[in-house]
Amino acid sequence: MSKFVYADNAATTKLSDTAFEAMKPYLTELYGNPSSLYRLGIKTRAAVDNAREDIAKLLNASKPNEIYFVSGGSEADNWAIKGAAELGEKKGKKHIISSKFEHHAVLHTLEYLEKKGFEITLLDVHEDGLVRPEELEAAIRSDTALVTIMFANNEIGTIQPIKELAETAHKHGVIFHTDAVQAVGTIPVDIAELGVDMLSLSAHKFHGPKGVGALYVKQGIRLPNLVHGGAQERGFRAGTENVAGIVGMAAALKESVEKMPERNPRLEKIRDKIIDELLKIERSRINGDRKHRLPGNINMCFHGIEGESLLLMLDMKGVEASSGSACTSGSLDPSHVLLSIGLPHEVAHGSLRLSFSDETTEKDADYILEVLPPIIERLRAMSPLWEKIKKNDKN
Repeated sequence: MSKFVYADNAATTKLSDTAFEAMKPYLTELYGNPSSLYRLGIKTRAAVDNAREDIAKLLNASKPNEIYFVSGGSEADNWAIKGAAELGEKKGKKHIISSKFEHHAVLHTLEYLEKKGFEITLLDVHEDGLVRPEELEAAIRSDTALVTIMFANNEIGTIQPIKELAETAHKHGVIFHTDAVQAVGTIPVDIAELGVDMLSLSAHKFHGPKGVGALYVKQGIRLPNLVHGGAQERGFRAGTENVAGIVGMAAALKESVEKMPERNPRLEKIRDKIIDELLKIERSRINGDRKHRLPGNINMCFHGIEGESLLLMLDMKGVEASSGSACTSGSLDPSHVLLSIGLPHEVAHGSLRLSFSDETTEKDADYILEVLPPIIERLRAMSPLWEKIKKNDKN
């Protein structure tokens, strides 16, 4: 295989050299426990504190102590949602609003809470993959405890009007959380401007290490403890800190934010070039709004083929992509995200997600456009479904 193109950066990104170099000392000579009082522990405590300050500044949070370190986006989502639910329950509020195309870390947590007696409202996201603030307002009730809407969708890349949605929730005194795992490090995220109460992020989505993330919690919101035990994370999440991971996350986020002004226009150009060419293929469609979209996200469907076969044949050509979320890649069911924007099952099965990063080049785009159309043509030639579609067109 002569060519290799990694186009699944929404699933995970390559650890950057900058992050790796920042982490190395804390994996070797600076191995002290941050809770220890001797010199080695004091140095690692300082590294954790500095990383917290850096991340708070990069997100424009008002204070470093609003940043809590966790194992990743799923843990951050669970803590935010379950914690807000517990706070609401104490006030007799047991209604939560979200959207139909959230990540499963959110949807499965809501299912858990539904079994505990909470009532869940899932908003429509429409064909363009966007939540409407007016529909959120119509859904808010006197017993609404939380609104949780993702910043950018992990499959179709649509960017939500988070500021307007947060303002709508606050107008009714409701806490607002956003799963910003796909947004942080990819597009500008300014917590002060957005006005959100809680925000989840994960390092491995912006060239940081896996297994570390953060939850922003606005000062004044006191979530219940996530893990009981020691005094780490001001007593809210016990357990010895992942110092190297935390340092690597801060370094990766700083680098990613610095590269954003140059990187994003370049990725948008690559993205739009591929979309325009692929839309020339008969019975192809782009999923989600083209304007309000992550710069490196393409999600398309091709009628008459199976997404799994498409991915296998792309892999044989050295292109690594996906049909949706990595968290559900073992499932044969069509994407709940694509179903939520109104696609029928048979169309949703033929989906392809391409997601790019700093390392994606114009040559990569050209190679994708070289190998993908012939694969689609070959798969359709073998597909009884495509034959049926063509017959129906003639009739």
